[in-house]
Amino acid sequence: MRPTRLIATFFGAGLLRPAPGTWGSLAALPVAWALHQMGGFPALALATLAAFALGWWATHAETAGTDDPDPSEIVIDEVAGMWLALWPVSLGAALQGVPITALWPGWIVAFLAFRAFDIWKPGPVGLADRMHTPLGVMLDDIIAGAMAAMVVAVAAVIAHGGFGV
Repeated sequence: MRPTRLIATFFGAGLLRPAPGTWGSLAALPVAWALHQMGGFPALALATLAAFALGWWATHAETAGTDDPDPSEIVIDEVAGMWLALWPVSLGAALQGVPITALWPGWIVAFLAFRAFDIWKPGPVGLADRMHTPLGVMLDDIIAGAMAAMVVAVAAVIAHGGFGV
């Protein structure tokens, strides 16, 4: 398998059917855990940025000369977006000095919110998706990941009584 294909499909996760985007998002979870274990929030943040840059490059290479600007097997965008959605969980675990697995409700909220925004494509997510370029392929999931991260952060504040609830 070409290096660009390996990256674009996140080591083959995008070749799983049905719902390759969901499989890519699921495949991102244990890697996010490992990244956090190895280097905490900074490792996850740097890996997210690297996944975005490498994903943009790999998507460009994999879609060049094709009619489909966003083939379903390309899931590196879901990986980058899912990792971004997990930033509040990773940062929260680091700040509280607890294992990232202790914040398991945040993992569930991050996954569900990310998949919802990625599938629904509200506002800026849909705008980026309609670019029909390698950058658009990556940006729609980064925006969905950022929106999901906000949901995770708000859910954490509510769950921990930050609004006096």
